Amino acid sequence: MTMAEDIAELVLQSIVDGALPPGATLPPEADLAEKFGASRLTVREAVRILRTQNVVRINRGRGTQVNPTEDWTSLDAVMRVSAGGLGSTAFVAARLLEARRMIEVGAVQLAADRRTDADLAELEATIARMREAGERDDLEAVVDADLRFHAVVMRASGNPFVPLLFDSIGPLLVQTRRQTSSVPGIRRAALRHHQAILGALRHGDAHEARLAMERHLSQMDDDLRGAAPAV
Repeated sequence: MTMAEDIAELVLQSIVDGALPPGATLPPEADLAEKFGASRLTVREAVRILRTQNVVRINRGRGTQVNPTEDWTSLDAVMRVSAGGLGSTAFVAARLLEARRMIEVGAVQLAADRRTDADLAELEATIARMREAGERDDLEAVVDADLRFHAVVMRASGNPFVPLLFDSIGPLLVQTRRQTSSVPGIRRAALRHHQAILGALRHGDAHEARLAMERHLSQMDDDLRGAAPAV
């Protein structure tokens, strides 16, 4: 990583931490150069990196300002600001679930036509692992098996881009599933939904697979609303 990239990361972290909220103006180039022990040219390159991600913008006469997070074009930056807590936990979880609906409902329809016997066997195995982990009250193993089930569905879609989209939000999924999977009743409901999705995939029923996934994600929405702490 170059020094300019290091500085861009440090400035981004200041934004994620809330020291430079949306609308704030970055310190002058000379001040940043002194702070980081770098040349002004290096600082200028760091700012350029943030500009290409639309994290900041240059306003003539007003300096370089931080853009609202919804304007950012870097997935990594958006992931970091979400995990970093800008905005409430409930807000982040709700937006994450919206993204999951767009990815997973379509993917499971494709999987109904394209899944292999190996995919079905792996899905069944993840359900068994999730059930066993729940009986042991092993939360981390429950979450791991839960997310593995969804990852296999994405792979079974037969579209190589779909798993990449799903994997990109993986760290945030772990956070929200830990929150809800600590409740035994929610774990049991998730198992029932996983079984219904598997049954539809086993029969190659794209319509029922879509409905089963929609029901599952709707249940997740209800779970999050009930489990999310007040912020």
